[in-house]
Amino acid sequence: MKPLDPRFKLIAALILILVVLLIPDRAFPAYPLMWAAIASVGAVNHLSAWTLARRGAIALPFALVAITLLFTTAGSPVFTIGAWSISDAGVIRFIGVMLKTWLAAQISIVLTLTTPFTDVLWALESLGVPAPLVQITAVLYRYLFTLRDEAARLRSARAARSASIDGRRSGGTLSWRAQVAGSMIGSLFLRSTERSERVYAAMAARGFEG
Repeated sequence: MKPLDPRFKLIAALILILVVLLIPDRAFPAYPLMWAAIASVGAVNHLSAWTLARRGAIALPFALVAITLLFTTAGSPVFTIGAWSISDAGVIRFIGVMLKTWLAAQISIVLTLTTPFTDVLWALESLGVPAPLVQITAVLYRYLFTLRDEAARLRSARAARSASIDGRRSGGTLSWRAQVAGSMIGSLFLRSTERSERVYAAMAARGFEG
């Protein structure tokens, strides 16, 4: 069977994401139908619905910024915390945002797991996406794995420095964990910044003018 054109896959994924975003707030029956459609596409490509659901959940923490909708959306109050009231319309909209984020993430996962990333970049360029944006996306994809390895080394170093005498890992207090996590994030940020400067200097030395 001849594989589909990456451009067709990319356009189809974008259309599906747009359809998900346009689902009305109170149209809750549409969400399981949309998820069933996404799971069907995944099944055709030998991806289980559980795998897509689990991996799609990684985007949910980023959608928590929409929690302010609980307090800022006009509607009938259902719960009051001091001077703040949570409205029924806010709850519905917040749930909708979380579900839409989860579904959109699954669509993106199906695309990335069934299409080589180089083909996705080619499709973006063929569809007229500005070349600098395509280049930035390519560099981001390339160095995400480098940052993942850096983070893994930091975690290994933390584990090596927090082991107890009897061989069990010492968890430490919550404040200690927060302090260590903050230090790790800061260290990873500094290492990423330094690496990006070295990479750009190397590219500039080779004549890069993008």
